[in-house]
Amino acid sequence: MRSTSSRRTGAGKVSGTPIRHPGRGRRLYTIENPRKSTVLTVMTALFTLYCLLPLVWLVINATKSQPDFVSTFGLAPGRGFALWDNIAGVFTYQDGIFSRWLLNTVVYVVVGATVSTFLAALGGYALAKLDFTGKRVFLFVVLGSISVPGIALAIPQFLLFAQLGMTNTPWAVLIPSFINPFGLYLMWVFAAEAVPSGLLEAAKIDGAGEFRTFVQIALPLLAPASVTVLLFSFVSIWNNYFLPLIMLKDPAWYPLTVGINQWNKLGSTAGNGALIQNLVITSSLLTIIPLIVAFLSLQRYWQSGLSLGAIKG
Repeated sequence: MRSTSSRRTGAGKVSGTPIRHPGRGRRLYTIENPRKSTVLTVMTALFTLYCLLPLVWLVINATKSQPDFVSTFGLAPGRGFALWDNIAGVFTYQDGIFSRWLLNTVVYVVVGATVSTFLAALGGYALAKLDFTGKRVFLFVVLGSISVPGIALAIPQFLLFAQLGMTNTPWAVLIPSFINPFGLYLMWVFAAEAVPSGLLEAAKIDGAGEFRTFVQIALPLLAPASVTVLLFSFVSIWNNYFLPLIMLKDPAWYPLTVGINQWNKLGSTAGNGALIQNLVITSSLLTIIPLIVAFLSLQRYWQSGLSLGAIKG
């Protein structure tokens, strides 16, 4: 006979209090009151420390002047607070080229992430809801392309753009960012269940074309997954380093990743007299702030998109 000692809340859910099985003394745990694991807690704490320690080091050292940076312990504050002076130095060093790199990165991210998200949503909707010749083959191509690392395609892309005469231009960075196989796959899985076929049939009966049906009916329903793909594209393009490195030669078109690395090489070269490690650290801190803001502001959409995609997939 089952225990009848469990208490229920007003909504009919089992309360979070552990229930003892009569005669056995065993505790039954609920979702609200799961069984605690010391090993899992310690591992989570270590992983959290591993993730946060570099960020803490970055914040602390961004507040140091160049002499303090080379003479004090990394996780200890300097003798003075030089964060505002470092920020001013970042935006004035080399005639303020950091501002140009920041603008380039914003353009690459906004254009690339927006276009790639729209194309992923359009392609995912077509794969999930439309029938066309070669659909199965295309699905296999998409799934196969997910397993290919982007860095493996950098050299072929460079040779192709060199033949087209498009290297050392913003298009050499933007066009490859428009293609997002993982985003296409995620949108396909999500659209297969999130977009009711009956609703699409009703729109077509009312005279709406395929593109209008997608924009007015399907696209709003794909908003959670679209935000997830947008966030992934944002981070990927913002942190993109190798492709701009081989595509661009003019520092005026550099993104932040390539530009800051050039500063780092300049500051690390012995005998050049350019001691700018404090500027490199401060510029790195400024670079990750937009990523943190994007994650915090889009967190609820991102989590809902991932959870719904996992359930419906």
